[in-house]
Amino acid sequence: MSIHSGQRARVARRAPLGLGIALALGGCGGPDYQRPSVAAAPAYQEVGVGAPLPPGTWQPARPQDALKKGAWWEIFQDAQLNALETQLDSGNQNIAQAYHNLMAARAQVREMQSGYSPTVSVGPAVGRSHVPSTIGPAAGGDGRGETGNTFSLPFDASWEPDLWGRVRNQVREYQYAAQVSAADLENERLTEEADLAVFYLELHGQDSLQALYDRTITDDQRSLELTQSLLSTGISSEGDVAAAQVTLAEAEAAASGIGTNRAVYEHAIATLIGRSASQFRLPTLDLATRLPAIPVGVPSQLLERRPDISAAERTMAQANALIQVERTAYYPTLTLSGSAGLESSALSNLFSAPAEFWSLGASLSELLIDGGLRKATVDQYQALFDADAAAYKQAVLTAFQQVEDGLSTLRILSGQIQRQDAAVVAASRYLDLEQVRYQTGIDPYLSVISAETSLLATQETVVGLRVNELTAAVQLIQALGGGWDTSQLDDSGEPPRPH
Repeated sequence: MSIHSGQRARVARRAPLGLGIALALGGCGGPDYQRPSVAAAPAYQEVGVGAPLPPGTWQPARPQDALKKGAWWEIFQDAQLNALETQLDSGNQNIAQAYHNLMAARAQVREMQSGYSPTVSVGPAVGRSHVPSTIGPAAGGDGRGETGNTFSLPFDASWEPDLWGRVRNQVREYQYAAQVSAADLENERLTEEADLAVFYLELHGQDSLQALYDRTITDDQRSLELTQSLLSTGISSEGDVAAAQVTLAEAEAAASGIGTNRAVYEHAIATLIGRSASQFRLPTLDLATRLPAIPVGVPSQLLERRPDISAAERTMAQANALIQVERTAYYPTLTLSGSAGLESSALSNLFSAPAEFWSLGASLSELLIDGGLRKATVDQYQALFDADAAAYKQAVLTAFQQVEDGLSTLRILSGQIQRQDAAVVAASRYLDLEQVRYQTGIDPYLSVISAETSLLATQETVVGLRVNELTAAVQLIQALGGGWDTSQLDDSGEPPRPH
């Protein structure tokens, strides 16, 4: 790269003028980003509002501090669940994918930061050329012309000073994008953790249901034996025996179908933790997990505790930075460039002072007419920012709704389970009475079947309600953010690396 002396003189006269204009306009940027305000109620409607709840009804934990960060599932005090959740982070491929997306986003930040620095390149070259005798100094010689070598070691440098903040805002844009990826990673992790907990509870709910049907089958076998033994006394009839056989067969058929649902949940858990479904088994365990008292806090805290809300908010910040990037297109571009190096026809003289060469220059360019392209581009990104702001507000409203849904679901289920437990006690007493009345010949066996069916239905309902209550607790914890908060968005921190 070289600039003749006349060109250097013209550049020297123009550069101060262009630089002066640039400095005068340097403060022309867009407004600083501010997160939109979203009105939050002072407390959740389901917490401390209305008439006192009956004794035993589920209520949030007090004091309402945050959930344990990183291991919210430990609130259920289930060792097997804890062990599975520990395997999730290293084995789940969706989490691994989100992690590597974050690493790529952080690498893009470093790419943008390189724009602060000048670029320097070197291009050593060796050449050999022949000049014919009819050209240049060889003309009129011996007719053979001249042959010579050329050795050069040039260094070129160029730099565009960030006068209008284009690079600065590009760096901010990609920093915010990296924070979106960090929030996405945490949201994916929370989603997978919650799914695992729900599948685990559903699976052991099936174990409890299986245990219930096993007990029912045992009782039905005894009832069949009783009807057969009473047949000779005249208290029972062939119809009673047949009815007992039908009841037993139906219970056995229903019990055999429970294994299907259990297998589906077991396979889903294996996939979540990165294991082959063909080589994964969970031991049968009657559902004994107890419902914890979950700390809820206040609605305003949700804005800092939900990774999906943080992702939506950081997306707005990214869109705002992109608007600032596009606004810099209105201002001229200043480029500083230079070249220096060594050049000689003899390698022995390449590193001598006479072989040195250098040049410096500056240029200022400005687009004068673009047919409205720059304004349309800024308007486009402003509209996208407004759309992101609407998406953020919607995410906040949805989060409030999900927490309220979770709180009301737990409260209602808690009361429903209490009443259903009472129904089980009553159904059990009803069956005992009918069995006595049947054995003494007062009531027909049909009354016993009716009482057995009623007891099984109420017991099955209790199992389903308890599973629903526990899974609703998981969903409430997920709605609250699982103990996460925005302080973990700092892109200098290293998230746990999946293996």
